[in-house]
Order: sequence, then structure tokens, then C-alpha cells
Amino acid sequence: MMETTDLIPIQIVCKYYNIPVAFIYRLQEFELIELTVLKRDFFIHKKELRKVEKIVRLHYDLDINFEGIDAINNLLEQVNALKQEIITLHNRLRLYEDI
Repeated sequence: MMETTDLIPIQIVCKYYNIPVAFIYRLQEFELIELTVLKRDFFIHKKELRKVEKIVRLHYDLDINFEGIDAINNLLEQVNALKQEIITLHNRLRLYEDI
């Protein structure tokens, strides 16, 4: 279960990163982040902050649109999945090498 102490109001996140609230809603729309609604207020889990920070840099510093950010995010997820698969296969191979 998610602790409410780990939730940060999106207004605070937006103020800290100097971004409009609409930016956070667009990230949710593209399923790049997950928001939590409590009593009609929107919150972001603190584990999502690193992702928000990366996306803010991609969008504002590199001028990448939301579609591009979505594509980059999907590719990075695939790379991470492939890395995990390589580790698993490497470990399995080591088992056979030790025989």
C-alpha cells in the first residue's frame, strides 16, 4: 500500500521545477507518470520525481515534444528490459559453465 507521506502535491512539484500544472497533466495523459487523487487533489509519488526531472530537462532544455519524450521513454524501458535479460542469461550460462 502506498504511504500518503510519500505523496507530494503537484502544485509544490510545479513550483519547485518552475513548470505549469498543465505540464504534469500532460505527462499523465501520455502515461509517463502516475498521479494519485485524494480528496479531489492531485499528488505525485516521490519515486516519480526523478522521472519528472528528466522529462523537464528533455522538454525545456532540449525542446523535445511529448511524443518524442514518450518515444524516448519507451526505448529506455526496452533497453532496461534487455539489460535485465542479458544479466539473467549470463547467470544461467555461468551455471552450465561450472558443470
